[in-house]
Amino acid sequence: MARVETSSDRPYHLVIFGASGFTGQFVVEEVARTVSEDPKGNTKWAVAGRSRQKLEKVLEQAAGVLNKPNLRTQVDIIVADVAEPDSLAAMCKQAVIVLNCVGPYRFFGEPVVKACVENGAHHIDISGEPQFLESMQLNYNSQAAEKGVYIIGSCGFDSIPADMGVIYTRDQFKGTLTALESFLTVSFGPDGGHIHDGTWQSAIYGLADRSNLRGLRKKFNHKPLPSVGSKLKHRGALFYSNEIQQYAIPFMGSDPAVVKRTQRFLAEEHRATPVQYGAYAGVGGVGNLIKMMFAAMIFWFLVKFSFGRNLLIKYPEFFSYGFFSKAGPTRKQMEGSSFQFSFYGQGYTEDQDPSQGKPNAKIRTLVQGPECGYVATPIAMVQAALTILYEPAALPKRGGVYTPGAAFAKTTLVDRLNKHGIRFSVI
Repeated sequence: MARVETSSDRPYHLVIFGASGFTGQFVVEEVARTVSEDPKGNTKWAVAGRSRQKLEKVLEQAAGVLNKPNLRTQVDIIVADVAEPDSLAAMCKQAVIVLNCVGPYRFFGEPVVKACVENGAHHIDISGEPQFLESMQLNYNSQAAEKGVYIIGSCGFDSIPADMGVIYTRDQFKGTLTALESFLTVSFGPDGGHIHDGTWQSAIYGLADRSNLRGLRKKFNHKPLPSVGSKLKHRGALFYSNEIQQYAIPFMGSDPAVVKRTQRFLAEEHRATPVQYGAYAGVGGVGNLIKMMFAAMIFWFLVKFSFGRNLLIKYPEFFSYGFFSKAGPTRKQMEGSSFQFSFYGQGYTEDQDPSQGKPNAKIRTLVQGPECGYVATPIAMVQAALTILYEPAALPKRGGVYTPGAAFAKTTLVDRLNKHGIRFSVI
């Protein structure tokens, strides 16, 4: 069972590392907002990062946004730097859980994971980088298990809505769910929307290094997951989706890899039937399709070369038609944005043998929420952390490196998300 108590030596339930970064500042606000719901006021937390001055400014900003003037004096500050291992160790020794917001994780993530494992702190991140996530599993799973520490990656928009959406759909299905497709659509208000260029940089480096990801996966020596029931047919690189009434492409983020890791864990540890999964994203009508195809061709060409990557990183707005920017979205843009995952599943009723015949039952579920990057992601991250604090007995018996679905399948995380604006429902 997870160790979740504070002590004189470990005074903080939660420490937000990278609190002064673009995403970190919104995680700070979400923690401040959420811990105030605790009637006993027992949740102790702190912010951490390289610059005390910047952290003080973030707390001051959060105090103004939330109308909590005492926040500036009630929340402690820890100075810690990825480049200084001793400072990370000192931070981790004071925390029950470290909420790591410092990316790109391929460059800055491992020292934090290492410090957490060595110093007994649980670790949550919001990475959407499969190479980082899977290398942490390869390199630290055994050590984390020995220490009783949970290292849980991709606890933001990548990939809690998708991974927990699959778990939720499986749990709602009356029988054996064998295959599932998800379709992501994102809506913007009249002011449009942006994504901060940190996500853009992660995509650039990830695609440039994808050959190493294939080599990394071979080291696990996994056997193929068995396909139960009819084999799920994967769609093409571009198609018109009748499900969401717009053109769609395969989802390019970490969701498919995270869901597959979860399904492998559930199959191997709990003998659950693995769910085949296909993930897609809507791109809109013909106008959007033309712009996307043109941008994609330039992106795929430039990402192969160092000079091209430098151009992509230097001018994110130009190469993404303004979708990614160094400034990120405004609060008004975030208020007008939302996302929806539509899940279409098929399987076999309780009286039907999955090894015989075609699937005879279907299910449709939705996961809906606010702006994905800086509203939904902090909600998901904070609720994941609180689930560790409040439901340690429902977590896997051993510590280790886990996906959200593997860690939280038997918890009430979905219920917690429903109460905080990320809604799961059956249609």
